[in-house]
Amino acid sequence: MAADLARMSEREYFAFVAERLGMFVAGSRLAGIEAFLDGYDQHALRHGGPGLTGWREWLVTRRGQECGHGWAAQVRHITLSEGSGQRELTREEEARVVKVLFELLDEFLTAREAPVAHDSMGDVSP
Repeated sequence: MAADLARMSEREYFAFVAERLGMFVAGSRLAGIEAFLDGYDQHALRHGGPGLTGWREWLVTRRGQECGHGWAAQVRHITLSEGSGQRELTREEEARVVKVLFELLDEFLTAREAPVAHDSMGDVSP
């Protein structure tokens, strides 16, 4: 039975993609995956979806340190040692970054889907 991608939540969709990278990104390489996610984000935004709005900011908060790098380098910073964002990654490092990328993406989407609670003062808290 073919999966109905249109009916999946974003979390389900990206879990599906992560398990079948070669089906979505030729060669399953990190650069292609990053381009795929950028394309997903732009398409979603153009068609009224949230895309990956807040993804980079969430990564910065998760990392606990701001820098001028985009989300892809933020994932590298979280996964590997500092300074890894500017050099060629080994196949092993790249595989680890891809694994962590999808784990972080799932955490981000989980946090975004979480209902927002209001305290007795009317303030919003996650």
